[in-house]
Amino acid sequence: MLAHQLTEFDWLEAERNLYSRSLAEFVKSAWHIVEPTAPYVHGWHIDAVCAHLEAVTRGDINRLLINIPSGMMKSLLVSVFWPAWEWGAAGLPSMRYVAASHSQTFATRDTLRMRRLVTSDWYQERWPVPMTIDQNEKTKFENKSTGYRQAMAMMSLTGTRGDRVLLDDPHSVEGALSEAERRRSLRVFTETVPSRLNNPISSAIVVVMQRIHEQDIAGYILEHDLGYHHLMLPMEYEPERRCASRFYPDPRTVDGELLFPERFPREVVERDKKVMGSHATAGQNQQRPYARGGMLLHGGWFGSWTVLPKLKAMVIFADTAQKTAERHDYSVFQCWGHGVDDRAYLIDQIRGKWEAPDLKRNAADFWKKWQPEGAKKMMVEDKASGTGLIQELKREQKIPVFGIQRSIDKLVRVKDAAPQIEIGNVILPADAPWRSDFIAECEAFTADDTHPHDDQIDPMCDAIKEFLQPTKRRGFFS
Repeated sequence: MLAHQLTEFDWLEAERNLYSRSLAEFVKSAWHIVEPTAPYVHGWHIDAVCAHLEAVTRGDINRLLINIPSGMMKSLLVSVFWPAWEWGAAGLPSMRYVAASHSQTFATRDTLRMRRLVTSDWYQERWPVPMTIDQNEKTKFENKSTGYRQAMAMMSLTGTRGDRVLLDDPHSVEGALSEAERRRSLRVFTETVPSRLNNPISSAIVVVMQRIHEQDIAGYILEHDLGYHHLMLPMEYEPERRCASRFYPDPRTVDGELLFPERFPREVVERDKKVMGSHATAGQNQQRPYARGGMLLHGGWFGSWTVLPKLKAMVIFADTAQKTAERHDYSVFQCWGHGVDDRAYLIDQIRGKWEAPDLKRNAADFWKKWQPEGAKKMMVEDKASGTGLIQELKREQKIPVFGIQRSIDKLVRVKDAAPQIEIGNVILPADAPWRSDFIAECEAFTADDTHPHDDQIDPMCDAIKEFLQPTKRRGFFS
């Protein structure tokens, strides 16, 4: 049938088929309803966010964390277009949404936007989803298939349940800088949000936010490995932190390449960076917050290896925590190599909060893994749990383990190590799953000691001191 012979019904059916397959195409076509005065500008990041939301709809994931800068349509995509798409194009009008933000005002704003979309003639012509009359308010509306959308402030997240709990900017910028406010938000997130799901097995939680503080909700999710699929897209591309999500990996390849140049070109990004300052830029634009005071260690300083060079020495360095409670540091074992090129190569590491028996077992297993590959010694801080570990590993496992006396302040040790990192003498494995967390911890280390964890930094400093600062060597290999 020729295009001019297609009936209006044929066109609508073709549109419905297209939109059922693609949330991004739905967004493009529905934009004029939600934002009638603003022209639609497309960027690949919209495809990336939509691909992840479609994965939630399919049931491939039911926990999703999206970290993306402000101005990228994150609220519209997650809180307006996606729920409307599920009700109509995806054929799920019975879905129930609980949408929360740090402010009732913002949560209500997006509920009104969604209501305007689903009640529009354009939408109803394609997907007749009639609304109920008795439940049609600013903060909650319902359709006749029992689906509803309710808006709530983060701190008032009680009394209702949904198939989708949407947390859109759960912290305000100022609130995230207050420890008391952060703790209240985290308490709601950990104690209340899980109880707001209709089905604890299949219902989904989607968190979308820009990073504001190391200990914000996104930071908590990542630190505690809560099973969220993570989409992280910084304003300026950082190769060492590339998001490799299986649903839509970051396609950029050039360091510094912009996320949405169609709307945020280089001159705008640079202008805004001057106004925002380095702290806000790092968190809100780059999605790697650090405490105020400035970074001492930059992720871009670390090199990458895929094939190790010939090594002059291989040593395991360890840092053990005093306790395993949530507020205490992890225990870390790192295997480092000293290359013939006089660079320090981090080969492998394990990290966890282990009680004494598990600590000893993990230390022994890590030694057994790398001793056949050339590890000659294990160096452990001779303090607290490390002292007992040294004694037990020597006595029971016959491991050549030696104590480290860290007699100077950690800040001094980091400042001593920083020049070697900056000139490219510290090399990390390119594909290690813990690489991004390692770099994030290094970047979070500041002079004011407000970072929650720095356990990976201690053994790194020990390795740099031993391999790359000969005037300060302790004679491990002499």
